[in-house]
Order: sequence, then C-alpha cells, then structure tokens
Amino acid sequence: MEVVHLNQKQLAARWNISEAGLERWRSEGIGPKFLKICGRVLYRLIDIEDYEAQCLHASTSRLVAEQAGTTW
Repeated sequence: MEVVHLNQKQLAARWNISEAGLERWRSEGIGPKFLKICGRVLYRLIDIEDYEAQCLHASTSRLVAEQAGTTW
C-alpha cells in the first residue's frame, strides 16, 4: 500500500484554512501528526483522516460536556 502525503499548502486547501493557521497549530501541538524531513513539512493522508474522524461530533452539547470532563 502506497503512503500518500500532503504538504502544508494542500492540507490548508483541503480544510479551507490558512497555511499560517497550520503552522500555529503545529507549534501548539494541535492537528494531525506531521513529518518534518529536510525542512519540509508533510502530512500523511492516513493521519489527516484519523484527525478528521476524531473531530466528528453528533452534538455541540455533547462536545461541551466532553471538554468539561462530564460524562453522560
């Protein structure tokens, strides 16, 4: 199976956010895992899809409860 990578520009376009936003997320430890090889930042598609799956929520009220540490 071939590993597919996206660069910062491609991921920013996928999510319709700025590249600067991705840079800030990396410095804050937010977002998908990334590779840094010879100064280039790459994201594996599998890690992007995993992060997207973690961001799926059925309800905003449940999200608030999860962030507060409350269980249903």
